[in-house]
Amino acid sequence: MDPVIHINGQKKAASRALRQALNQQPATIDNPEDYLTSAVLLPLLEVQGETCILFEIRSAELARQPGEICFPGGRIEAVDPSPAAAALRETSEELGIGQDTIEFLGPMNYLISPIGVILYPFVGYLRQPEDVCPNPREVARTFTVPLNYLLNHRPVIGQMELASRPLPDFPLYLLDRYSNGWKRRTQYPVWFYQYEDQVIWGLTARILYSFLEKIRLLGDL
Repeated sequence: MDPVIHINGQKKAASRALRQALNQQPATIDNPEDYLTSAVLLPLLEVQGETCILFEIRSAELARQPGEICFPGGRIEAVDPSPAAAALRETSEELGIGQDTIEFLGPMNYLISPIGVILYPFVGYLRQPEDVCPNPREVARTFTVPLNYLLNHRPVIGQMELASRPLPDFPLYLLDRYSNGWKRRTQYPVWFYQYEDQVIWGLTARILYSFLEKIRLLGDL
């Protein structure tokens, strides 16, 4: 016998319909507008016989994070069949190379940042680095860092604090003892790598750190 649900004073044998409504599609994020869901590619390449990692410096004309250092990548669009496909598409568009020149090596663990970014990182190898021609609308320039340099230089790690405060339309009158000022939420680490005059930090540095740890494990095999 189906359980009874009381709705507006009426008894409804609605559990079967409720089960169907709850299971008609896979669960997903209910508030995607509050998050930026992106995918990036950590690009390996060879420079003068040495394995290097390629980084981008974002165009100063971009509205979001202009001038910052990052890996190729961007928002996962509805046309992308998977996060990996998004990373390859964005890399191709930003570096001006064909996707067929990128050897896809595999995924890394995805990240959820305290500031509302869900990031899917992947690793790939640029088979024809001489063809790289950055799209100036998105990329000011690229630079490479030798893998061995990064393996031999540990990052600086600093702490960031995240806080919130109610805005004027927040109904404080509905809540007792709720602070009207800033309320501390969480503290989290931020990674920094320095190479010559470039500082690689934030989520890019966090991905880089995870990748370097995987490489160190390979050295132990």
